[in-house]
Amino acid sequence: MSTFLSSVAVLLSTLALLCSGYTAYQVFTLQQTLNVASASNSSATTSTQKTSSVETSTASPDISPSPLETSSSTEKTTQSTTETETVSSPPKSKSTATSSTIKPGQFVQPAFGNKAEVELLSVKRIKDPATANRDVVNVQMRIRRLATDGISPEQSVAIFNTTARNPDTSETYKGVDIKRSTGSVGLFSLRPKASADAYVWLRIPDGVDKVDVFVPDTAAFSQVPISN
Repeated sequence: MSTFLSSVAVLLSTLALLCSGYTAYQVFTLQQTLNVASASNSSATTSTQKTSSVETSTASPDISPSPLETSSSTEKTTQSTTETETVSSPPKSKSTATSSTIKPGQFVQPAFGNKAEVELLSVKRIKDPATANRDVVNVQMRIRRLATDGISPEQSVAIFNTTARNPDTSETYKGVDIKRSTGSVGLFSLRPKASADAYVWLRIPDGVDKVDVFVPDTAAFSQVPISN
């Protein structure tokens, strides 16, 4: 009887040991499963954060213009400004474009054959002191005696009879007044190769910038510009 009880006790102890081992194995397996699940969740969370960071970086890239693009934009802006200024700039008036002065020796014509010569020094528009209108042109000239003999006392250049003509309309313009001129220059009073300066005011409408000038007993001067 004692032996039987001992055998039962050993059997129960063995069964208890086996149950304890099985329980420990189940606990260990459950722990490993939980660790794997936790690691998977942590990896998924990290991957999600990285993906979100990459998407954020992709959604807002650095789009600062390159130096080449900035230079091109600046050139386009400058060109646009230049074109705007060119379009908005008013055209030059006709009188301004033809306000050149006469060069020395540019307009020289013989007078009384070849006994003398007349040179235009300036043809300039001025304001009429009586009316304040700019319809007066002051013609300054130089008369030079060339002949050494054969000059009579009657041979003189009648400066006050100088006229002008519009080459476009053929309109003729006369002197303002004999008092607004030198009068006349006699060749007989000049020594050979000597010269005398003279002037005459002509009534020429404002806006006319080129005329033909006719000095008595002198070849005509064509296309003479009027300076301002």
